[in-house]
Amino acid sequence: QVQLVESGGGLVQAGGSLRLSCVASGDTFSTYIMGWFRQPPGKERDFVGRISWSGTYYAESVKGRFTVSRDNAKNTVYLQMNSLKPEDTAVYYCAAKTNTYSQYDYWGQGTQVTVSS
Repeated sequence: QVQLVESGGGLVQAGGSLRLSCVASGDTFSTYIMGWFRQPPGKERDFVGRISWSGTYYAESVKGRFTVSRDNAKNTVYLQMNSLKPEDTAVYYCAAKTNTYSQYDYWGQGTQVTVSS
C-alpha cells in the first residue's frame, strides 16, 4: 500500500509559478510511475504529466510550461508549474502505478491551485 500526500497548492496570479510536491510512503518509490492529474471546477479529471524510468510525458495543454521531476531519495515527485493561466485552476492530484499499461493504483487527496487573472 502506498500513501501519497500532495502539498504546495495555493493562489497565484496569471503568469506566476508554483511547485507542487507529492510525498509517497513505502520503500519502493523508485519503481513507481508517478503521474499528475487535475480536475477543474465542474469538469472531469485530466492527465497533466508523468515520469518513469523512460522519461517524462505531458499533456499538450501544459507542455513547455510544466515540468515533472522526482527525487527518489526523498520519495517525492514534483510538478513545477510556470506561466500559469486562469484555466490551470484545478485540484491537482498525484498518482502512482507500477505498470505502464495499467490504471493508476494509488491517489493523493489533492491540492487546490487557483490562478487569478
